[in-house]
Amino acid sequence: MIPDDVQSSIDMIRESARGIVSHGDLTRVRKLRFTDPGFDRKTWDKMCDMGWVALRLPEDMGGVDLGLLPYCALVSEIGRGLLPEPLVPAALAAALLEGDTLTAHLSGDKLVLPAWQDSRDATGPEKPLTVENGKVSATKFYVPVAGGADAFLVIGTYGAALVPADAEGVTVSAEQAQDGTTLAHITFDNTPGTAIDIDPNPALAEAALATAAYLLGLMDGALDMTVAYLKDRVQFGRSIGSFQVLQHMAVDLRLELEVSRASVENAAQLWDRDGPTSETYAAISRAKARASQSALKLTREAIQLHGGIGFTDEHDIGLYLRKAILMAAQFGSADCHRKTYAALKPIEEEA
Repeated sequence: MIPDDVQSSIDMIRESARGIVSHGDLTRVRKLRFTDPGFDRKTWDKMCDMGWVALRLPEDMGGVDLGLLPYCALVSEIGRGLLPEPLVPAALAAALLEGDTLTAHLSGDKLVLPAWQDSRDATGPEKPLTVENGKVSATKFYVPVAGGADAFLVIGTYGAALVPADAEGVTVSAEQAQDGTTLAHITFDNTPGTAIDIDPNPALAEAALATAAYLLGLMDGALDMTVAYLKDRVQFGRSIGSFQVLQHMAVDLRLELEVSRASVENAAQLWDRDGPTSETYAAISRAKARASQSALKLTREAIQLHGGIGFTDEHDIGLYLRKAILMAAQFGSADCHRKTYAALKPIEEEA
C-alpha cells in the first residue's frame, strides 16, 4: 500500500507530466528520429524548469528530495509518450555532480551525460577509472544522445571525472539506434578532466530502476493502442476484439504488464525505506530484468495483434518495439540483471 502523502506526490507529478507528454500522439517523436542529437533542447529546458532532473536530490543541493517511487512514476509517464529526452541519464549525472556544474546542469544551461559502460552488457562499470595528473583515459560504450552533451561524466567502479565534450582527446563514434536516436562509443585519451570522489553504485541502481519504470510506461502505451485497435478493427461483420483468442492474448499481456509494475513499485518502496542494501539492490535487478523481458514480449505481440499493418514503419505501434529494444538493454539487460540477482540473493529465492 502506497502512503497517502506519497500517492499525492505521484498524482501531482503525473499531472505535471501531461504538459509535456502527449499520450497517443507521437508526431513529435517521429520528427526527432534520425536527427542529431535526437531530442528537442527546448523540451529539455522545460523539463529542467519543472525540476524533473532534481527530483531525487536533497534540498540543500537544489533538489526536490522526493522518493524513488514518485520519480519512477514520472519516468513511467515519459515512457508512455516515448520521450527521447535523456531524463534518466541526466538524473544519474546530477546525483554525482556538485557546485556550479550541478547548478548549470539542473537549470538546463549545461547537459552532462554519464559515460559508464565498459563492456557491451553490464549493470555497472567494470574497470577502475584512470585519472592521473588531471588526465582521464577510458573507453565507454553505448552513451545515448551524446551529440547533445556539453560534458561527459566518466564513471568507474569507484569515482568519476567530469570531461568537457569538446576537450582534447575525446573521440565520439555514434551509431543509429533502433529507435532513431544514437548510441556512442567514446574514447577518452589522456583527456583533461576533474576527478570526483564518489561511489556511483546507488545512482546507477536508481537509473536501472527508472529505466524499468520507463519500460512500464512504454508497455502501458503500447497495450492501450493495441486494445483500441482491437475494438475498432472490424472483420466478418464484428470487432476483432470480440474474438476469444485475441482477448486471451490481450489479457496475458495485461498480466505481464501488471507483474512488472508490482516488481518496480516494490523495489522503489524498499529503496525508499531501507536505502542501498544487498536486498534492495537485488530487488532493483529483479525489477529491471522483469520489465526488460516483459516490454520486449508485450511490444512484439502487440505488433502481431495489429496484423500486417503493425509491421509497417508508418504505424506507431512499431515505435514502441523499437524503443523497447533500446531501453531493455540500457543500464543492464534482463540476462545481466538476472545474474546480478542470483549473486545477491540466491538462498532467499530458493526458499
